[in-house]
Amino acid sequence: MTLPLGAGGGSDPPLPPAEAVLKCAAERAGKENENDRAFDRRYSYTRTKVTEFRNAKGDLKKREEKKKVNEPSAGSAASATEPTVAPTRSPKDSERNEPVTDTHSNVRGKAFERRDFYLNNDLLGRFEITLTGREILNGRSALVVDFKPANKKLPERNLKDRFINKAAGRVWLDEADCALAKADLYLTEQVNVVGGLVGAVWKFNYTFSRERTVDGFWFTRAVDWHLEGREFIVRRVVDYHEERTDVRQAW
Repeated sequence: MTLPLGAGGGSDPPLPPAEAVLKCAAERAGKENENDRAFDRRYSYTRTKVTEFRNAKGDLKKREEKKKVNEPSAGSAASATEPTVAPTRSPKDSERNEPVTDTHSNVRGKAFERRDFYLNNDLLGRFEITLTGREILNGRSALVVDFKPANKKLPERNLKDRFINKAAGRVWLDEADCALAKADLYLTEQVNVVGGLVGAVWKFNYTFSRERTVDGFWFTRAVDWHLEGREFIVRRVVDYHEERTDVRQAW
């Protein structure tokens, strides 16, 4: 879908109508799973994840690093099977569900993922969204969209909904592809987790950036998040960094 130009003059092209941008982004969101599978079948890369746990004073108590190498074969392009992924380190089952201390957390995963902020119809109903401008990212024009929780009662089907409903921030949409190219968001208020592993999260910042390959596939280059909260009675500060490196076409 090609975005229409809006009315206006000046040296820069006018912004397209917000309704057209959101419609284009919603249509693109439906193609992202296919994009991700195709990218993994065609491209090799190393995916590194680093998680650091600190106490309330900021002292580093534990650092975990995991790496996976994606090495697809030419035959995988015609197959529906997932590409070969070779882990260099995997978590031990014995490390889970142990008493929470400064050096051990039972928290796994993250509050948000990139796919949570595709501008699909469900997400559009949760936020007040404003098209604010245009920027250049990696040499490509991107439309800047600000969002904040809608002033109404929002659905909470699961724990992730509770985080998403209290999120605000900014996303960048590639103007040519309508793909989500970058996001920078934060919690607007504390999230209490009842019956879960984390008792409360009072600060959470989350960013990610994506890049486009020369043949049109989008991939996540980097993810970062910072969490401050309480897990049971232990004050917890967690920093997470994820990055794809050595990205190259495998065939």
